[in-house]
Amino acid sequence: MSERYSRQELFAPIGEEGQRRIRATSVFVLGAGALGSSGAEMLVRAGVGRLSIVDRDIIEWTNLHRQQLYTEQDVVEQLPKAVAAEKRLTAINGDVNVTGIVIDVTTQNVLDLMDGHDVVLDATDNIETRLLANDAALKLGIPFFMGACVGSYGLTFPIGIKEDQPCLHCLLETLPSQTLTCDTVGVISPIVVTTAARQVADMLKYVTGTPFEPKLESADLWTGDRASIGVASMKKSGCPSCSENAVYPFLSARESMKTAVLCGRDTVQLSWPGSRKFELIPFADSIQGTVSKLIHNPHLVACEYNGHRIVLFRDGRMLVHGTKDIVTAKKIAAGLLG
Repeated sequence: MSERYSRQELFAPIGEEGQRRIRATSVFVLGAGALGSSGAEMLVRAGVGRLSIVDRDIIEWTNLHRQQLYTEQDVVEQLPKAVAAEKRLTAINGDVNVTGIVIDVTTQNVLDLMDGHDVVLDATDNIETRLLANDAALKLGIPFFMGACVGSYGLTFPIGIKEDQPCLHCLLETLPSQTLTCDTVGVISPIVVTTAARQVADMLKYVTGTPFEPKLESADLWTGDRASIGVASMKKSGCPSCSENAVYPFLSARESMKTAVLCGRDTVQLSWPGSRKFELIPFADSIQGTVSKLIHNPHLVACEYNGHRIVLFRDGRMLVHGTKDIVTAKKIAAGLLG
């Protein structure tokens, strides 16, 4: 092995054999934002053999305080995150085969994108894509290292390591509310690095064959609150995503977000499946101060956000006025809803 990894090999739980296993690993990084850029850099520096990093977005000024792969020049050039990530990661370690893919991950392509990788690093910015990735990884038999952060709070949980552990679908009702996002309450970079470090540490344990018990771990770096919870008891015997009779519902069109450009109008309609419930008053409260011209009643929440008029209906439909681009509409929805 190269001297490059000598200090990592001196760490007894890894050693030379562990480094060989790291080198033989192919990683799929879902998202090239804060968690994705931080986790991908750690993995490339650790010497994984291959890393694919997938993202649909471009780099903006608001990304730079926490997305450590990117520079001001990347913003000026309006580079897609996956393109800039590939360039930077290859410059960090040319010995790693890095591929950046600019694409919106959907039910139609997620299995093909993930297939052929050994592990998945979750760095998504919305619950729909995270549930889609959960099902895809379970179907393919690939461990899925879930992570999420907002404000000063971060959460991690490795999925698919042991059969007696729950998946994200099992835990969905237990996890914190998805009404808070980085766009509505902000985020600080230390919790990004902390969360990504936990994800990567668990991934390296798995890759090197180090036995460990998957735990749901959380931390709030501002309050100092921390928790590490064994959640095996939360596994649901009839879970449609991870039971013996799994049907992987989030891979089906019925459980995926529907999109449509409204005829004759500069508007995109997004429709969530019935499993995604919306409470209008908590949602309105969560975006107050982030949006303008906020109106809410028992039927809808309407506001202006990033130059677009947004209307969210109680039945799970959102109208994004001022664009015909579906990817732009999805990005706006993720910013407000998570």
